[in-house]
Formats: sequence, structure tokens, C-alpha cells
Amino acid sequence: MITFVPQPHLLDSPRGRDWPVLPATRAAVTPEPPPGADVVIVGAGPAGLAVASALWHHGVRDIVLVDRDGRPCGRFFDRVDLLGQRVLRSPYEHHPGVEGYRDCELLDFARLHWSVLTPVERREIRMAQAGHRSVVPVDVFEAYCTHLASSHHVTERTWRGSVREVLPTSDAVTVRADRFSVTARHAVLCLGEERRSAPDHWWGGGYPPPGVSYWDEPVPVGGDRLAVVGAGLTAAHLLTNGLAQGRQVHWVVRESAERYQCADVNSSFFRPEGRARFDGVSRSERLELMGRFRRASIMFEFRPMLEAAEAEGRLIVHRGKAITKVTPGAGGTVGVRLEGGDTVAVDHAVLALGTSPSIGTGLMPDEAVLDEGGWPRLDERTFAYIGAPRVFAVGAAAGMALGPAARNIDGHRVATARVAAAVAENLRRDSPLRSATKDVARV
Repeated sequence: MITFVPQPHLLDSPRGRDWPVLPATRAAVTPEPPPGADVVIVGAGPAGLAVASALWHHGVRDIVLVDRDGRPCGRFFDRVDLLGQRVLRSPYEHHPGVEGYRDCELLDFARLHWSVLTPVERREIRMAQAGHRSVVPVDVFEAYCTHLASSHHVTERTWRGSVREVLPTSDAVTVRADRFSVTARHAVLCLGEERRSAPDHWWGGGYPPPGVSYWDEPVPVGGDRLAVVGAGLTAAHLLTNGLAQGRQVHWVVRESAERYQCADVNSSFFRPEGRARFDGVSRSERLELMGRFRRASIMFEFRPMLEAAEAEGRLIVHRGKAITKVTPGAGGTVGVRLEGGDTVAVDHAVLALGTSPSIGTGLMPDEAVLDEGGWPRLDERTFAYIGAPRVFAVGAAAGMALGPAARNIDGHRVATARVAAAVAENLRRDSPLRSATKDVARV
């Protein structure tokens, strides 16, 4: 059997190109949002952008997006740029947008800007048109998100704020941020995922000791030896960044071998028949499926580069080794102690331990979330919280209802289609009460 392995040159694309911008693009024009709205969306990442765009097509325009960064997809691209990532794992057919409407899709957008693209990027578009796997440049994806936010008037409905509470009642939801509150008929939580912290026994818990940082923090410049802990795509970018800087890099992988695959979950879960595997099975079976298919993996394009670096001795891989302790060493070094007693001494260690879905705990009352082992109880048709029917979830939090694809952009689109339709229908049914909610919010 012949295995085709894409080459590393596909990982490179220009960043920071000038793209045409619709003249309507503008930020929110008031320092605070209105006190009342039909819908509040918490989080303006790719999932929040998809929900706002879908509601626009349903004729729901009275929305407020609250985001800690204050710009659609801002935090998403800040994290991508911190890693030096130039292409996305998601192919062209996976993108924020609206299913069932004649919208400009990501592949259409890229073809419209053919003159801006490199020859390699154009070849990837041809691959996508032929139905083959292709990689999407971050630059193209960001320009598309900007276009989507502008054409669906998302930018001007986005306000910066850190949400402190989401308080649902029988007929409304109040979202309290650090500087304002908004009361709406419905709320959609697009909270994404947060980094997973190291186990307490590594150094006693709390903030990492000197010489240790997490993946979403800048890696200090200097030092000849770097350790990267983790087995996913984030770890792969940290590894290649360290190698490009001329460092000797130690890679600590808890599993017996690293995993390379096109998507971070099995591609079958992106299709209706794959998602149907979750329908009608028990919770224990769903947990088993999530554990088996929601595992760390790396794009195939990294494989030749990392294997060559290991063969040359620039990359040292510690496979099947769990960490037992992380301690500061002499002269500013860090000691990473592994099972079996070996200690890896480096100048800096970066932890890429994965992420955990944000499901609404800490924002909503426990009886609204109904947390079961890190997953909320959701209506499997509409993704509304069972304990708070006017609040919906899109993104990783919907994983136990939708399957492993929930955390991916394509899963966002599936969830968005159901949520937007449910919200629009509820608003039509409750239309006599809408003005009353706004009047209450103004008091």
C-alpha cells in the first residue's frame, strides 16, 4: 500500500496581505450596547460569527454580541498568530457561514481574489474544486471572516465586555458584563474552549514556575534547549518554531506514538451518517466515542519535517512518558521529570495540554447547566439547555449532543443551523412579548 504524505511547503502562506474591505465595515458606534435585544450572543469567535450571520438570514437583526476582545474572531486570530500558524486544518468546505442560503462561501471568496493568491494557494483551490483535501491560508480565512462580519452587519453589533453572569428566567435572559447588562429573549453561548491546566502534582498547582509557560503565552527568546509537552497541532507549531530558531527541542508525548491525520477528529463525524452515530446511543457509549475520536493529532504536512529533525538529532522525542514533576533547576533551567526517573533539563518548557470546553458553569446557575462530567444537558434537536430553554450552545459545549465535530468549524455550522431556526421560530411565536422585554430592560 502506498501512503501519500503532503509536503511541508503547504504549511507556508503569506500573512498580512491587503484584502478589499466592504465600505460598510465599522465598529460598534456606541460605548455600550442597548439594554434590550431579541438575542444576545456571548462570544464573537467563528461560532458566534456563524450564529449572527445565520440569524441575519432569518430576519433577526436585533442582536448584541458580547466578546472579551470586542472584534469578530479577534481572539481566534491572535492565538493563531502567536503560534506562527499560516494555514488552517479545516478545508475550504468548513467555514463560518450559513447552511441553506445562497451566501458567498469561503471557496467562492478565495476564487474572487485569485490575483492575490500564490501559485501553491491556487493549486489548493483547484484541489478543493475537484473534491480533494486542501489547506486554507489563515490570511484568506481572516479576510473571509471580515467580509462575513461586514456583509451581515456583525461588526457594528459587537461590543467588548467580559461576561460575568448569564441569568435565565422563564421569559428572558439577562447577560451581565463588566460594564453593562443586556436583557434579551434568547441567549446563545459560543464560549469556545479554554486551555487545560497542568496537574497539581507537577509543581503544586497554581501559576507555572519560572521557565514554564502555556501555549497561549509568548515563548521567551533565548536558550538553546526547549521542551514542548503535548501531542496536538499546537504542539507541532511550537516544535517547528523552536527548530527554526536553532534550538534543540525535546518533545514529550504521553502516548506511545504521535498521531498524524487530516482532521482533529475522524472525518466521518463531519457527515450526517457520522453524526447519526450519536443518535439513539447511551450516554456511556457517547463518552466512549468522544474519548476515542476527540484525541490530539497533527496535520500530515508536519510529518516529514519532524521525522527529519528527529533523525538529525535536533528533535528528541520522549514517547510513552508521563510527567511526574516539573521543577526549576540551577542556572535558570527547568527539569521535567518523566516516568522511569529520567529528567529532561531545558531552558524553557511550553505546555500544550489541550483544551476543555466552556459549558456555562460559573456563568449560569448549576441547575441551568446540569453539568454531567463536564458536559451540559442539551436538547438534542435545538441545542437549548434543558435547565434553561432560552439559552443555546454552539461550539465545543454541544459535543455530547452533536459528537466530536461540535468543536470544529463544520460542526459550528450544523449547530448554528438548528439554533438559528429555533430562535427565529421562538421569536415569531413570542412576538407580542418582545416589546415588553425591552421595556423591562430600560427600567
